[in-house]
Amino acid sequence: MYFAFAWAGLAVGIAVGATGVGGGSLMTPILILFYGISPTVAVGTDLLYASISKAFGVGLHVRNRSLDWKLVGWLSIGSVPAALLTLGFLHLQPQGKELDQMIKLVLAVAILVTALFTLLQEPLLRLIERSGRRPMALPDRWQRPLTVICGVAIGALVTISSVGAGVIGMMMLLLIYPKHPPIRLVGSDLAHAVIITAIAGLGHAGLGAINWPMLAALLVGAIPGIWIGTRIGFRLNEAVLKKLIAALLILVGSMMLYKLLF
Repeated sequence: MYFAFAWAGLAVGIAVGATGVGGGSLMTPILILFYGISPTVAVGTDLLYASISKAFGVGLHVRNRSLDWKLVGWLSIGSVPAALLTLGFLHLQPQGKELDQMIKLVLAVAILVTALFTLLQEPLLRLIERSGRRPMALPDRWQRPLTVICGVAIGALVTISSVGAGVIGMMMLLLIYPKHPPIRLVGSDLAHAVIITAIAGLGHAGLGAINWPMLAALLVGAIPGIWIGTRIGFRLNEAVLKKLIAALLILVGSMMLYKLLF
């Protein structure tokens, strides 16, 4: 069984390395739909999986100096308290079908939003590049409060569903900071994702919602998968890959909603 989890980690790692689409939007529904893992355990295990696997990418951004620690800090001011409050809420809920249903609903909606943002990310980047220095950015005095609010939304969403720290967070940052170099936003979003998924994952560990052997198997597959995916991404059309991933996310999110509602 754990060999099958390693294959899942490899497949998701390749997708993440090739497209940059967040692993949580793929891994958690795969564990629920195809492996029959309970939503609470799938989310908790995937959070720690995401934190560890994304840490490798942060190391690369640190070396390239493509990371804005101040931006990470402002995001964390919102996301860390939101994650802790959401964990407190989850701790108060009785473990069972109702909690699983809530997680599935939030997860399905988050996956569909991620698919939409995946399709919109490239057009938005092209719009920002064409606009150059024309005044399309928000006033500076609004950026920090909006960054904190963005952190609150990400912290709560990630803690419940394990989705949101990747594509959704990046899309919000592109809208708030259109004049920032995109690579610095990517690095900052990734570093923040490591922090918030680690906090949320450890909180889920307190709920007993971590399958440690499954986590190890996922990482065994994911680490080489990310390396392979990165090499594939250099050779294939990124826009086409992202459209394929978005279509897969729409399919998976729709399947989850269908099973939840019917």
